[in-house]
Amino acid sequence: MPRSKKGKRGSSKPGIKNGVKGESGASDDELTSDILSHCSSASESTSVLEEGTGGEQVDEQTAQEETEDKLKQCIDNLMDKSTKTRLAGLESLRQAFCSRVLYDFLTERRLTISDCLERSLKKGSVEEQAAAATVFTLLCIQLGGGDEAEEGFKLLRPIFTAILIDNSASIAARQSCARALGLCCYVSTAEEGEDLIKSLALLESVFMSSYPNRDGTLPTPKPGSPGLHSAALQAWSLLVTLCPTSRLTVLLDLHLPKLQACLQSSDVNYRIAVGETIALLVELGRDIDEEFEVEDNEGLSQCLKSLATDGNKHRAKNDRRKQRSIFREVLHYIENEDFTEEKIRFGMESVYIDSWMRRRIYDAFKEILESGVRHHLQFNPLLRDIFGLGPPLILDATVKGNKISRFEKHLFNSAAFKARTKQRNKVRDKRADVM
Repeated sequence: MPRSKKGKRGSSKPGIKNGVKGESGASDDELTSDILSHCSSASESTSVLEEGTGGEQVDEQTAQEETEDKLKQCIDNLMDKSTKTRLAGLESLRQAFCSRVLYDFLTERRLTISDCLERSLKKGSVEEQAAAATVFTLLCIQLGGGDEAEEGFKLLRPIFTAILIDNSASIAARQSCARALGLCCYVSTAEEGEDLIKSLALLESVFMSSYPNRDGTLPTPKPGSPGLHSAALQAWSLLVTLCPTSRLTVLLDLHLPKLQACLQSSDVNYRIAVGETIALLVELGRDIDEEFEVEDNEGLSQCLKSLATDGNKHRAKNDRRKQRSIFREVLHYIENEDFTEEKIRFGMESVYIDSWMRRRIYDAFKEILESGVRHHLQFNPLLRDIFGLGPPLILDATVKGNKISRFEKHLFNSAAFKARTKQRNKVRDKRADVM
């Protein structure tokens, strides 16, 4: 099984919450539904994961072999001359990687898949580059952040970098590479300060172009740039959770004032990404010093209040609603350290998102895994380690009849997360000199 990685940063503040916000999602049956695949040709589609029909129970081993055969065909299709066939293979693998944990299968084929993805990133179309970056990110998650994922990331990181900083490349490909750079670095190289610093600097170079000019005005955004800046900022904020205290102090002083000015951006999604990042940075600052405050705290509060009550009719109704909801939460945290707790249920378990840090980490995995995030929380050792859930549970009928209370599970999750944080803080302190 994949080795456990060190260096993830996390903290929990029990007792500081406004309530519990549940999240409804797909059922286990929906998560195991058919995944469309185009393994035989660009025009034919088959199912990577098929369910029995007519009530017939397919032998588990036979079903596993059939699934692996179809996945092998999808991998073969990545080498096809037809762009359409390669894209279909990438989409099939994306869906399969989201909905299943395939560590044993992929360990034997990781080099082949990585080579195919490298070719797609170097020579593929815009759509193929974006899809390949996403599939590689999922491959790292599947491999569990161990040596295999680290080796693959070192191979493809220069390609992600080249695409991300290429102003002539498509926005879609650059966005996908920004997300890949953040998540792959997070799961693959958490112990190595050099890779972390390089990735942080690269992502900064992208979203800092949205920072105010010398005269204090915001630059006019180019078409598509707010989406790219949002992706880079969110990937950067994920990696910030890995930084040691010495590095965090520098980042807080540098970025908080500039980000506050970006709250006036004309793009609603970028404003929201900025607001959430400010809340995360303030939380990290308070972890370092309980008395930490933003330099212009009053000005920040006024700006957040304005966004939390924005009734501008020129904005779309859904955009206004989403913005008000997010900025109410940001404002409550900045003023009162009040975070609305969220409970994520999966199988017979649940995980509590009770800080901006945990929300950023969970949202990053949810964005890439989509509805499959619950399956991975239940069975993927990497995600279970990150959220302090322990090894995957094996439940029989007897265990199912003796459920522990929700409060007991909450206490267990919080204790596990705190213990894991203390251990990783030690690792982070050892890396401080490297940083």
